[in-house]
Amino acid sequence: MKIQTVTPETRPKVYALLRRAFPGSDYEAALVEKLHGNGRALHEWVCIHTNKVIAYIAFSPAYHGNEVCGLHLAPMAVAPDFQRQGVGTELLRFALRQEAIKSQPLFVLGEPGYYSRFGFEPCRTPLCPFDADNAHFLGMRNSTADSFVVGYEPEFKPAATPPRPRGKKRRAR
Repeated sequence: MKIQTVTPETRPKVYALLRRAFPGSDYEAALVEKLHGNGRALHEWVCIHTNKVIAYIAFSPAYHGNEVCGLHLAPMAVAPDFQRQGVGTELLRFALRQEAIKSQPLFVLGEPGYYSRFGFEPCRTPLCPFDADNAHFLGMRNSTADSFVVGYEPEFKPAATPPRPRGKKRRAR
């Protein structure tokens, strides 16, 4: 298993991994494709096993107005057949040691039970535009006391919610 930065050659493998890791959602793959296509600054790595991309992690700028105030961790993915084997843990720990990451305030919208193992803590501020009560918005090295809505690159948009099924409503008996 080898960890390396994403290259133009590994990008298609990243998009394919994101589609496998998030079945039923094209949001993550489309997001990363748009970020790459628009030349956005990303810190991103892949985990390679037998010439296959089995895990991916990316960090993009977090904004307070027009000023960068840290980095967002998103997305992070592990191929389904490699999940629960420590691959994601190893990739995240590797990323957190990298020069571009290790001294920055970091933010993630994710499962608190998972990310708290790495030092992420609940955030009261800044406010996440994708998490109304900040219940799943976590930070690391976040010292801001200012109340503001943290900014993301414009490619980040809320995932579309599936339409509700139409038809007759059934009453419980």
